[in-house]
Amino acid sequence: MKMEDCTVEENVQIAKDTYKMKIKGNFVKECRTPGQFVNIRIGDGREHVLRRPISISEIDRGENLVTIIYRIVGEGTKFMANIKKGNEIDIMGPLGRGYDVLSLTKEQTALLVGGGIGVPPLYELAKQFNQRGIKTITILGFNSKDEVFYEDEFKKFGETYVSTVDGSVGTKGFVTDVIKTLQKENNLVFDKYYSCGPVLMLKALVNTVGEDGYVSLENRMACGIGACYACVCKKKDKKKDAYTRVCYDGPVYLASDIVIE
Repeated sequence: MKMEDCTVEENVQIAKDTYKMKIKGNFVKECRTPGQFVNIRIGDGREHVLRRPISISEIDRGENLVTIIYRIVGEGTKFMANIKKGNEIDIMGPLGRGYDVLSLTKEQTALLVGGGIGVPPLYELAKQFNQRGIKTITILGFNSKDEVFYEDEFKKFGETYVSTVDGSVGTKGFVTDVIKTLQKENNLVFDKYYSCGPVLMLKALVNTVGEDGYVSLENRMACGIGACYACVCKKKDKKKDAYTRVCYDGPVYLASDIVIE
């Protein structure tokens, strides 16, 4: 984990209130696992005291670049949207534990399920799976057509489906509605699932396909390094500590290890 001033190489809008930022820095040499995140200092740190945790969407160690995708949800991310190419940005990272890319072997199939701003970390995962000869089926969930992003990017790796709550594109409803349709048509076969999104989506996903997979939590964080215990969730194993720190022990967990609530 490093803390350094990095250079913004790109910061562009790709969907409604959603931006893609490319960041160049030496910390990228330590980025390997899909699902990790960076903690970004906003401004000089006086107006916005807490850093903003943003998932890493793509890693390019050859060019020392990472791509992050974020949505404007408050003053901090609104500030980020106004950062220009060439500006410096204070980055702490990479942080957290990501997906186990060795959990599948060549010719096996991964089901990737992302909801909203939970979609970005699955892109690097899909890329690494593809490089290892692992097939991917991807299901992306959004509220409406104007929020959809990266559909074409995921299609380069395998079958990709989109659901929108209002039905403006893809399947009307939720990611689990797509899964149920594919199950009914007997053409959804996968070895393990990998997901990221809001807790209601994760709960519905586990109820639909079981616990043989990974979930990435989106808990609100403060320090990002496990010191403040602001982002804990419950573990199912009562023999050990009852809680786990999402920023340090996660954000990616086996679905069977934690209580999703």
